[in-house]
Amino acid sequence: MIGIAVNGAAGRMGRTIAAIARDLPDVRIVGGSDRERLDDEAAAAAGFPRIVASADAASVVAEADVVLDFSSPAGLLALLDAPGAPLAGKALVVGTTGLGEAQLERLRAAERTMAVLVAANFSIGVNLLLALAEQAARALPAPAYDVEIVEAHHRRKADAPSGTALALGRAVAAGRNASLESLRRDGRSGQTGERPAGEIGFHALRGGEVVGEHRVLFLGARERLELAHVATDRALFAEGALVAARWIVGKGPGAYGMAEVLGLTAKGEG
Repeated sequence: MIGIAVNGAAGRMGRTIAAIARDLPDVRIVGGSDRERLDDEAAAAAGFPRIVASADAASVVAEADVVLDFSSPAGLLALLDAPGAPLAGKALVVGTTGLGEAQLERLRAAERTMAVLVAANFSIGVNLLLALAEQAARALPAPAYDVEIVEAHHRRKADAPSGTALALGRAVAAGRNASLESLRRDGRSGQTGERPAGEIGFHALRGGEVVGEHRVLFLGARERLELAHVATDRALFAEGALVAARWIVGKGPGAYGMAEVLGLTAKGEG
């Protein structure tokens, strides 16, 4: 039986993970953490035996084999810096997006002593889309095919472009042996001038209850290739996160990704 703790337990993803985990015979939700502690009744309503504050996560994490983080950049830092180093000897799966250099630096440090898996998206379809985007970019050269990435999410999403959109941009850049930072362009407005060759454009739509939509457009002079993924239920992401959680338990220290979980590549490849 694998013990799982969730940081960001009171959020929508945390609640969905708890609901799905109830029906899995090989996992047990030992508890959760969030920005603030929830009383027992509120924690039970969210599907957890208890939910403590992230800074006090040690007591919950101690019972877990793996911690799933679906909190916020600040919530992830609070977990990583919690007193008593509660993550020592555990595995960590991170689904929080919008991470800055402070969080990434702390995750790189954690990878030296524990197994860490960071994914912008836990959907099997999206991870196949990432592989296809890189393959298409390799076959369709930048001078002849412009790339635009369009994503849509619900009105409450805090970061833009989405982590998945940025991952798609990195896949396209990798397929063209370039770095995303040198090619990224977020939206356009006013007198923008001619589009530079190789630029990777991002456009974020926010509204309603859109779970998640991503499209990668390769725009040539005589043809257009579109790769798309549409999520219709956020349970999709929770299911993938639980697959990752079960897979990573027992792995040695280091950085892992969903491509390895899904068998799309072996560690050290790509």
